[in-house]
This record gives sequence, C-alpha cells and structure tokens, in this order.
Amino acid sequence: MSLLLGLDIGSSSVKASLVEADTGLVAATAQSPDCEMRIFAPQPGWAEQDPDHWWHHVVECMRILKTKEVDLNDIKAVGISYQMHGLVGVDKYGKPVRPAIIWCDSRASALGQAAFDALGPAFCMSHLLNSPGNFTASKLAWVKENEPAVYGQIDKIMLPGDYIAMKLTGVIATTKTGLSEGILWDFAEERPSNELMSQMGFSPGIFPELVPGFGIQGTVTRHASRLTGIPAGIPVSYRAGDQPNNALSLNVLEPGELAATAGTSGVIYGILDKINYDPLSRVNVFAHVNHGAPETRLGVLLCINGTGILYSWIKKLLEGTGLGYDALNRIADDAEPGSGGLMVYPFGNGVERIHQNRPFGGQILNLDLNRHSRSHLVRAAQEGIVFALNFGFEAMKEMGVRTETVRAGYANLFLSRVFRQIFSDVTGTTVELFDTDGATGAARGAGIGCGIYSSPAEAFRNLRILENITPDPERQKIYQNLYQTWKTRMIQELSCTGH
Repeated sequence: MSLLLGLDIGSSSVKASLVEADTGLVAATAQSPDCEMRIFAPQPGWAEQDPDHWWHHVVECMRILKTKEVDLNDIKAVGISYQMHGLVGVDKYGKPVRPAIIWCDSRASALGQAAFDALGPAFCMSHLLNSPGNFTASKLAWVKENEPAVYGQIDKIMLPGDYIAMKLTGVIATTKTGLSEGILWDFAEERPSNELMSQMGFSPGIFPELVPGFGIQGTVTRHASRLTGIPAGIPVSYRAGDQPNNALSLNVLEPGELAATAGTSGVIYGILDKINYDPLSRVNVFAHVNHGAPETRLGVLLCINGTGILYSWIKKLLEGTGLGYDALNRIADDAEPGSGGLMVYPFGNGVERIHQNRPFGGQILNLDLNRHSRSHLVRAAQEGIVFALNFGFEAMKEMGVRTETVRAGYANLFLSRVFRQIFSDVTGTTVELFDTDGATGAARGAGIGCGIYSSPAEAFRNLRILENITPDPERQKIYQNLYQTWKTRMIQELSCTGH
C-alpha cells in the first residue's frame, strides 16, 4: 500500500494525516500538542512562536502515527501546509536567529504603510495586488530597523512551511505562492519584486531559491528519517499556505469556486482567472496553488483574525463549567437568532484587513445581566464571526468573485450545526460540507506533486459531500436586519474615533 503524508503546521497545533493513495481514504491521523500551542506576546500587538516548537510537534505527530496500524515505510511523498505570512530568519547554519513573527503579529503595519506610500498605490496594486501591509516583507523590515544585530545574522528568510521543509530535506527554498503571501511577488513582471526589496533595503540574496509548489522540492534526509520515521530519500513534493491549501483540500481550483474555514482565524477564499485587486486592501490577492502559465489562478482571501480564538476565549472563560467545544455548539441553539440583543465584534486578535489595519478591538455589547445567559454569549459570538466574514465577503463580491456556493471542511466552527446555518443564512450561500482538512489536502497535494496522481481531478475523485446547508428564508430576513445594525454601528465607531 502506498501512503501519502500531509503535515499541517498551524499556530494552534501541528496535524498529520496519512492518506491511502489508491483509495483516497485517511489511514491515520495525529495532532500535537493536544492543547493549543502557546503564542508569545511580549508586547501588545506582537505574536511569536519558536520554529523549533513546530518541528518538535512534527516529530511528536510521527511518533503518534507509529503507534497506529500503519507502516511508515509505505510513505511515498510528503506535503506541507503552513500558517501564512510568518517570518523565520535563519543563520548560515540554518538555525533561527530569533522567534518567528507569525501571521497575527501587527507590529509592522506602519512600515508596510510607509512602503505603500513610497512606492505609490498605483504600483503596489497593479504589481503586488496588495498593500505591503503587515505581511512577511514588512515584518522583515521591522527586524532590519529595530533589531539590526539580529538582522545581520540572517542568511535566509523563510515562511513557516519552508522551515519545516528545510528540517526534512536540508534544502532552503520557497515558492512563488509563498513569495506572493509575503507581498514579495510582482504579478505584472512574474518575478520577485525588486522594487519592494530595494525600497525596504533588502539584498536579494536573503531570499531562498524558488521551487515549484507541486514538484520535487527535496528529499528526506537520513537525519530527519531517524527523528521522524519517514523513509529517507522520499520527496517533499508539495507545499502551500494554509488557506490556499484548504482550498485545494476542497478541490477549489477554478473561478466561481469558494472555500471557507473557521479555525483560529476565519477565511473565505475565492478564485479569479484575471488580475484584480481590492483598491481598499480589505481583502488580499495571492497566487493560488495552480497559478502560472498559461492560466491565471489567483486566490482572493478574506481573513478575520479573531474567529476560533474568540471561541477558545469563551471556552476558557467558562472553565469549571465542564463545557467543551461540542457543548458550546449545543447550547448556542438554546438562544434565538439575535441572541436577545447581545452583539459581539470578534476583532480581538490584532488589527484586521477589513478595517484597513485600523484598530477596533473585540467588543461585547448590550449585555443584560438579568437576561443574558451563556447560550446568548456563545450564539452572539457565532453571529458576530459570521457578520464579520460577511462584511469582507461584500468586498469580494465587488471584485467579481461569484458567490453562490461555499465549500467547507467538517472541522472547527463548521462542526457546529448552528454556526453553519447562520453562515448560510447571513451570506445567502449554499454550504457544501466535506470530510476533509488541511493535513489531508496536503497529502493529496503531495500525490499530485510526485506524479502518483496525474491531475487534481484524480486526486479528489473520492471527495464526497457530507451535507448541504441552504439558507432559511425566514431567518434570512431576521439576519439581514441584525447584520445591518451590527455593520452600521461598527462603521460609525470607526468614523467617530477618527480612524
């Protein structure tokens, strides 16, 4: 039997899936740690993790898989999915020179804005399709400006998935999609952006060589094999950021197809077949996993940072009640749509792109201590998350993203029957629910990259819909009014505070 290994390097945990190449069935899974990985925030707005902690949990996942009824010697290829927009700097020995600055860290926003102003909106939007904002390039600029001694030690910079690939193969490399996630790719010229690098004062030598997203990117070393049990010499043949990979795992590759996820962050991700951008940078545009000559395939990404992390916060708030996530999902159904007037703004995990990086913060409004219960709080949180996603969804529609059907994996907040119905009612879309996740998608991607599958169609031939969720006309009317109230107040507050 041939197995494909998918590794999903998240900020909450590392997940691993073994997929049978012939049947597409999941043979075994593992996750580490079994609690949420710590994010260090030494100052407000900062978010850091130790890259070697990710590697430790990869090794631990492989140890767990060894205890299951699978033979790791049957692994034929490895695919990697990873948290996007992070910055890992390593010295000439491949050792990290500082903790990784991860996706939700907002310290570099001002430097991104300065680059946007210097290069000009016309150049940035037509070439980069985004403002440099708070992405990887801006984070590197922050290190250069604020930690010059550390910056001087950097031999190469990488994204989180690049680092794990290096630990497996010894090869330091990145991809076109990775550079686009860091706002370092020039779509007009189809090359790394020399102009942005020059403006920020980077030497091109600090960036790794490019390898294809699908294809042989290196082979597992004997040292990595001893640590993980993955056979030496097999290829790492796929890597992508978590949201493009989530889209791949749902077979979202063509225009008009949409993917959604609601993990630590919440995302709606759609595909365009022509160059376009949001002039207000409320949503972002990156190279999708299948972008390249002769076809343009761009991923339009709407991200709400404070999604699953809000749900996690509520769970911790209710510690001692014995309520886990399954119980939270159930009690949300005890409250009616509108949560008795309670409103939640899920913006407590760094600045949000939909606010153009203007601070807003997480908020709970209209709390009535004589009336509201924990079920109202849980449902209001779910409604607030969907309202925030719908606000960004409106920007995607303005760009021409078609929006009738959304595919989602049966995971995280989409495990909640209440949440997925709220999502369908508020967005007006049919939700197609699939039994898949990022690690499984990465495994299938590895099969495409190493040639076991001749095409994505073959890789996903056994993907099946678990459930269709359609909008309820009566609830749609209720939620239309609730959403407008929620949206109007948010816009007024942003305006009144002068942002």
